[in-house]
Amino acid sequence: MKEILIRAFSGLLYVLLLILCLYNQHLLIALFFVFGIICLFEFKKLIQLKNIIPYFIFCILYAVFVYWQLLLKTKTGIDEAVQILMVLTIFIELFLIKDLFSEKATPLFSSKQFVLTTFYISSAFVFLILIADYHETYNPNILLGCFILVWVNDSFAYLVGKNFGKQKLFEKISPKKTVEGFLGGLLFSCIASYFIATFTQTLNFTSWLILSIVVSVFGTIGDLIESKFKRQANVKDSGKIMPGHGGLLDRLDSIIFAAPFIYLFLRILHYVS
Repeated sequence: MKEILIRAFSGLLYVLLLILCLYNQHLLIALFFVFGIICLFEFKKLIQLKNIIPYFIFCILYAVFVYWQLLLKTKTGIDEAVQILMVLTIFIELFLIKDLFSEKATPLFSSKQFVLTTFYISSAFVFLILIADYHETYNPNILLGCFILVWVNDSFAYLVGKNFGKQKLFEKISPKKTVEGFLGGLLFSCIASYFIATFTQTLNFTSWLILSIVVSVFGTIGDLIESKFKRQANVKDSGKIMPGHGGLLDRLDSIIFAAPFIYLFLRILHYVS
């Protein structure tokens, strides 16, 4: 009972902190900067990288893409730079998906470690800010809606999987995840998308429905990929910063992996609308 209360309190504190900071752009930028540093620290431990260079790369990426327009008062070059970062990030994540289906351990030679810290962790926090700044107008409700979809998907995937799950999804990587749990999370995320569309008045229901599928699919993949890294490192959690939950990376792994795909969909939506 005590463990459940601790888990609930730390989870509630995390959610409240996120929601409070969402409605002030500068607070959100500061929060995600701190989150990014913590996630980098936890991920570096998982892949046994002791170099401090990834922190400098993260700071440079974050400063350039988040403050380019605010500091330079110009949009010249930023759109092209964001597109290049998006393509590189998605390209690296597709390779991580390929490694997920391989029974062999994910190779972690020196150059790949730096590529992963840059395009798997660091760039994700850039895209989280860019999602909130969709269509050049700061709108925290879009990002909040994406987080709600992640939380709904994770919660109902757990509940459905625990009560009805029989067929394993990726038993060697995450023995507790089931196909039934994944489908349950996807179903309730699709249902949640209707209420998000209705109450946030940001995107229409069709767009949120597609986003719910993107978040559920790529969020689940992101969770599995982090689980594979933890299994290779022979640890249960990425850290201990959140009592009852583990590390911050354990809580953000889904949205981190899904972020560039969410942003890609929003860009496509903007150009076709």
